[in-house]
Amino acid sequence: MVQLHVKRGDESQFLLETTCSISMEDLTQQVTRIYNSRLKVQRICSEMEELAEHGVFLPPNMQGLTDEQIEDLKLKDEWADKCLPSGGSVFKKDEIGRRNGHAPNEKMKEVLKKTVEEAKAQISKKQVQANICVNMEMVKDALDQLRGAVMIVYPMGLPPHDPIRMEFEDKEDLSGTHAGLEVIEESEAQLWWAAKELKRTNRLSDFVGKNEKTKIIVKIQKKGQGAPSREPVISNEEQKQMMLYYHRKQEELKKLEENDDDSYLNSEWADSHALKRQFHGVKDIKWGPR
Repeated sequence: MVQLHVKRGDESQFLLETTCSISMEDLTQQVTRIYNSRLKVQRICSEMEELAEHGVFLPPNMQGLTDEQIEDLKLKDEWADKCLPSGGSVFKKDEIGRRNGHAPNEKMKEVLKKTVEEAKAQISKKQVQANICVNMEMVKDALDQLRGAVMIVYPMGLPPHDPIRMEFEDKEDLSGTHAGLEVIEESEAQLWWAAKELKRTNRLSDFVGKNEKTKIIVKIQKKGQGAPSREPVISNEEQKQMMLYYHRKQEELKKLEENDDDSYLNSEWADSHALKRQFHGVKDIKWGPR
């Protein structure tokens, strides 16, 4: 299997195994789906951490308002009594004013946090260092785990305006957000390798040959952004190791220069004629008056 190391810019994303015979159309779609789905998992994990701390999302017309403003405007959260966490809630005010403050108890909070950690680990960029390939099934499994944890803690479900529910239902609105800039539509996605665009009309073998043991670095980006920067000749880690090696060599040379002292030759133990004088009995003879 050909191993692809997928990057966005200079940042590693994930490893993917495929075949040389795959069409670039299918491969581009596959890479883009995994890339976008990983972003979805990350967004849900971020919101679930807030859900564990401060409860469900407030209605849009109540977000960011103080308690006094809500009272003056006579606004009411109709979903507060419908979407209660299992085992009761613990009030913890959301200072940002996005969530209603009715957080799950410690046991249910732990369920959410543990699932979030497991999902993050499953799609983490550290999988690249561990040489573990990611596929769409793994990402879907992470999404299913997150969905299951939310159903356990909130058996009555979440409000329709809660971003976690909207993400699960693919109704999220990312317009005007930084998260929206990270997403790449399948129709706009391009894959690049060695400063060459891997055109969708070709097959992967047209670019890398038919060796199934090939490993390449491909970069994903949107159309119209031009060719991405080429990979450096040596990696950052290799550069660090080289700098460390030269630093150690310089330190060793400094120590050798400091120790380049021949004063020890005047020591008694360094006298090459000491043994001869001892046999002749002239070891401690001193010339001059006592």
